[in-house]
Amino acid sequence: MSSGIKRGVSLYSFQEELFLGQLTIEDCVAFAAGIGARGIEILPEQNIPSFPHVSDHDVAALQDMVSRHDCHFTCYDMFLDTKLRKGELISDDDQVASIVRDLTLCNRLGIRNMRILVFVRPDILERCVPHAERLDVHMGVEVHAPWHLDHAWILRTIDVADRLGTSHLGILPDMGIFMKHYPPAFRARFERQGARPEVAQFIVDQHEAKIMCEYTIFDVAVTMKGNPAEVRMAETLRHAPYANPRRLAEYAPYFRHIQAKFYEMNADDTDPAIAYDDIIPVLAKCGWQGTLSSEYEGNRWIQDVEVVDSREQVRRQHAMFETLIGQADAKCGKAAAV
Repeated sequence: MSSGIKRGVSLYSFQEELFLGQLTIEDCVAFAAGIGARGIEILPEQNIPSFPHVSDHDVAALQDMVSRHDCHFTCYDMFLDTKLRKGELISDDDQVASIVRDLTLCNRLGIRNMRILVFVRPDILERCVPHAERLDVHMGVEVHAPWHLDHAWILRTIDVADRLGTSHLGILPDMGIFMKHYPPAFRARFERQGARPEVAQFIVDQHEAKIMCEYTIFDVAVTMKGNPAEVRMAETLRHAPYANPRRLAEYAPYFRHIQAKFYEMNADDTDPAIAYDDIIPVLAKCGWQGTLSSEYEGNRWIQDVEVVDSREQVRRQHAMFETLIGQADAKCGKAAAV
């Protein structure tokens, strides 16, 4: 029995090398193909120079590029510039128009999933549903830390989808919500900035014990009279939640794509922070079909002391995915045979 879990990469993973001009978009796609991660998640504002005025020629060139490498686009990451004019937010009508523009380009690129930024209001998305249905694009609201699957804001979007009976509105989980352990790369960066090892260890221990982050921040800032680096480290706990991976099974009907966030991979192809060894068995058991799209965000934590090698980090994550998906498939197959 084989699961429907597929592997892909967000071009965001290569932001360091793309910014420095060390890689081209095609280099990134070719690398993804080489490790069997054939689903490509694109950020048009970052990856398409002509955005938002993208010609048919530009669209054809992008489609030809991924096709040459036997890849395909899986997801379109939209952004909503609500503060185009100083001192005021753009109107609701303009927000809808911006999203419809993105839905249209998403459709032109042949993509059927669009990542929606978490701050976009559910009532705005409700107005966009008819357009998403017409263009056959699923709008998935990103469930990003500190939000989680059961957060009231996320549930509002699900309520809208249920009320409308639409399959074109739902969620898109970011795996950063399943941070089981505090990332070593975070700790190391804060210690380089002046955090005392004993205070850093206290913060790590508090996260491991799943103590409410505000208690830890108070203890570090007030009781321990923490220095600025220590306080900043404690404050990262607000964005380092550990939600229960088992909840993914209940919400699986609402998402088609996953942003497989990670900050670092060990040399033995294991993730020291995010609970993928718990996540993937849940996805396989519930029969979820979609793409795990690598999203490497570790560059900013190490770029002050070493050369960033995003490709090696992504390669390691996909080696882990291959192992975990294979193990989950084998376990599901045995269970089905019983």
